[in-house]
Amino acid sequence: MISVFEILGYLAATLVGVVLGALGGGGSILSIPILVYLFGIEPVLASAYSLFIVGATSLVGAIPKYREHLINLRTGILFGIPSITAIFCTRKWIVPALPDVILQTAHFTVTKRVLLLGLFGLLMVLASVPMIRNRSERPKKNKRFRIFLVIIEGTLIGFLTGLVGAGGGFLIIPALVLLTGLNFKTAVGTSLFIIAINSLLGFLGDVLTYSMDWPFLLSVTSLAIAGIFAGNLLARRLAADKLRKAFGWLTLAVGIFILVRESWLTP
Repeated sequence: MISVFEILGYLAATLVGVVLGALGGGGSILSIPILVYLFGIEPVLASAYSLFIVGATSLVGAIPKYREHLINLRTGILFGIPSITAIFCTRKWIVPALPDVILQTAHFTVTKRVLLLGLFGLLMVLASVPMIRNRSERPKKNKRFRIFLVIIEGTLIGFLTGLVGAGGGFLIIPALVLLTGLNFKTAVGTSLFIIAINSLLGFLGDVLTYSMDWPFLLSVTSLAIAGIFAGNLLARRLAADKLRKAFGWLTLAVGIFILVRESWLTP
């Protein structure tokens, strides 16, 4: 029999798509807590599921952006190649190699769960700051395209994405605006393209490692995809800065919740 938490999880899954459609990122900020705390999935598998859910949903969301000429394919590919490589290697070799107990002393224990969710919670708190301050869409004029920095940034975000299962949209968008000079709308579209490719190819490393519950995964993904159409509609009707600030506060609250909850779970 389906539980109340699972019902809430399925309803909340649509919010993953709504956020991606409205803001061009942030799907993982909701999907991982939903999978872990509402569906009771352990963090490593939840991060794998999140990559597929966010990747498939972003791919659907990127199609209308491409038709509207809001995706810079050159930038997406240049950013994506090192990022994809880092994600695949991290998911295939680094995450499975992490021991269940990372560090243990007489006073506290750092488990694999606490490390991954703790890093994710910290990422959420850090990502909330530019959203709340609304400074991510203010590119400087005549910004040069910094190829080397784009490659380095792509590699670092790929490693972080592979480690915690986050799509990295709110890291990718500021990087694209600051390092390539893209305007915000094009950065959002390009971000969806990068997230889709990164997440789906990174997920391949998990398919080769873990057993997937495909009926469950496809049902949650379908709900998220339905939500992205609502998100696109919402983006057209509401000011982007207001949406971003509201979601920034939600991100901060959920990030703090994860950090506090996981610290309490630590023996």
